[in-house]
Amino acid sequence: MKVLANDGIAQSGVTALEAAGFEVQLTTVAQNQLVDYINQNEITVLLVRSATKVRTDIIDGCPSLKIIGRGGVGMDNIDVAYAREKGLSVINTPAASSHSVAELVFGHFFGMARFLHNANRDMPLEGDSNFKGLKKACAKGIELKGKTLGVIGIGRIGQATAKVALGAGMKVIAFDPFIDSVDLELDFFDGQTVSFKIDTISKDEVLKQADFITLHVPAQDTYVIGKPEFDQMREGVIIANAARGGVVDEVALVNAISEGKVRNAALDVFENEPTPEMQLLMNPALSLSPHIGAATGEAQDRIGTELASQIIEILG
Repeated sequence: MKVLANDGIAQSGVTALEAAGFEVQLTTVAQNQLVDYINQNEITVLLVRSATKVRTDIIDGCPSLKIIGRGGVGMDNIDVAYAREKGLSVINTPAASSHSVAELVFGHFFGMARFLHNANRDMPLEGDSNFKGLKKACAKGIELKGKTLGVIGIGRIGQATAKVALGAGMKVIAFDPFIDSVDLELDFFDGQTVSFKIDTISKDEVLKQADFITLHVPAQDTYVIGKPEFDQMREGVIIANAARGGVVDEVALVNAISEGKVRNAALDVFENEPTPEMQLLMNPALSLSPHIGAATGEAQDRIGTELASQIIEILG
């Protein structure tokens, strides 16, 4: 049986699949040529990340397909319900990249708290001519320890992010419409563990209490954070969105920054990917990354292994 990893897969997954007798193809096929390629090569399993879309044309037009796999969490680029209705298995790897996303969020948080996102832009340009000026501009940093992190969406990624926050000495509060409480266990290098229980509270209370806010929610039809939510937040709040573009109203965010309500914000995802708005790209209060939440070697290895295990279990 043949597996097409159209958006790539880590060697860990290739090795596991080949050991189980699968042929793995790493060709990147253009979206409009996928149906023909899958049919000509009798592909049984199609693996994608976020670049390739698996809509009804592929599901209906490729009778050899038995499994569609997404290397990651969200599956909004796949018509999941329709595929399952047609008898295909649809799989993903919801836990594999959780810690990678959590670390990226805190990379942004630590950077913004000390103006590193600005310093890294300005030092190469002015470091030799305006050192004292840059020092003064970056002199009003804050510590994360002792601050309150509000987690909106305390599923797997939200929980991983909460663990990093607890390790940094932060208080964690959370809102999730589907979860009442979570038990978090922090594992340390010497085998010790510390357990925390977090009871979720209302979204309004999270917005009012949090010094830092991070979103970990699926794609939505409406904004999770818009002007009404910004109005409820503390002055000088710092926000991160490494979930999905479109869950934060970017226009309202820019306005909240200009009004002083939001001190800084980190965006790893955008409403208009892959062409974010210029007013975001040029805003010095924003720390930006190009949708790399799951882009670590460790996460990709876990994704590859998990996909392979599920494929082998279904077809083996």
